[in-house]
Amino acid sequence: MKHLILLCCLLNVLLTERAFGYDFVVAQDGSGQFRTVQAAIDAVPDFRKKVTTIFIKKGTYKEKLVLAGTKNLVHFIGEDARATILTYDDYNQKKNRFGEDKGTSGSASIYIFGTDFSAENLTFQNSSGPVGQAVAVWVAGDKARFKNCRFLGFQDTLYTYGYGSRQYYQNCYIEGTTDFIFGSSTAWFERCEIFCKKGGSFVTAASTPDTTRYGYVLNHCRLTGNAPANSYALGRPWRSYAKTVYLHCELGNFIKPEGWDPWGKEENKRTAYYAEYQNTGPGAAPKQRVPWAHLLTAQEAQQYTLATVLRGWDPTQE
Repeated sequence: MKHLILLCCLLNVLLTERAFGYDFVVAQDGSGQFRTVQAAIDAVPDFRKKVTTIFIKKGTYKEKLVLAGTKNLVHFIGEDARATILTYDDYNQKKNRFGEDKGTSGSASIYIFGTDFSAENLTFQNSSGPVGQAVAVWVAGDKARFKNCRFLGFQDTLYTYGYGSRQYYQNCYIEGTTDFIFGSSTAWFERCEIFCKKGGSFVTAASTPDTTRYGYVLNHCRLTGNAPANSYALGRPWRSYAKTVYLHCELGNFIKPEGWDPWGKEENKRTAYYAEYQNTGPGAAPKQRVPWAHLLTAQEAQQYTLATVLRGWDPTQE
């Protein structure tokens, strides 16, 4: 009888793979090839030239994950965006085995080094709580794509780490408190909900290199939250040449009328590039913005296309 049940489970997995084109299935109940996400990642052949699809069944997977630079073209698919959760609880001041602070980069729940990574219908979380910098997702690989994903945390939730990396977020939910979207990558956010939690102060903290033309572009996004009125700035420059643009976004009343913050440095007012175009909502106050920010004309806004910002990469093509 036990052998028959096992055979039925195995047959179910094989039929699921064939029906939906999954290479690997991860399930905590043993109904897939792997019980952990990291085991599935490790099984991906290094430098494979075809997409490896990993289907992750519902469950909370508490693992500190690493997608190595040799694991390219990996595609995560969650069974349910709210019920398939990849989480860990490291944070900046948590100690490693040598008694040293893990640091911001060391706090991440998942590290994505491989190129052409994509994920959909998943929750990425840092569950350590409001304890300072605690990264949910750390992305270094080029051409990373997230669709219908949730990013949960407080300070420093989403670290777009990669220098020269291009990233695309579509219909995603990203929450946090301070600098919860930050880093040096070029990233386009399309129709995402950006949730500003009580106790925070800055949405973005780009560190765009001076040699990179575009940093963050948020297009048709909604900035929602439970923060008090006039408590958040749209961004501040982690590095001098930070670049962030909001296009056609709906801004809640927690956005400060001045909009932007220079992070205490006068020179940042000259080097950082912050701009808006046709934003709406109670937080859209173009006449009250700081004088060193930009209100784009229709002609200037036309330069912000996926092809231009992402340097020829079209993330909407599967």
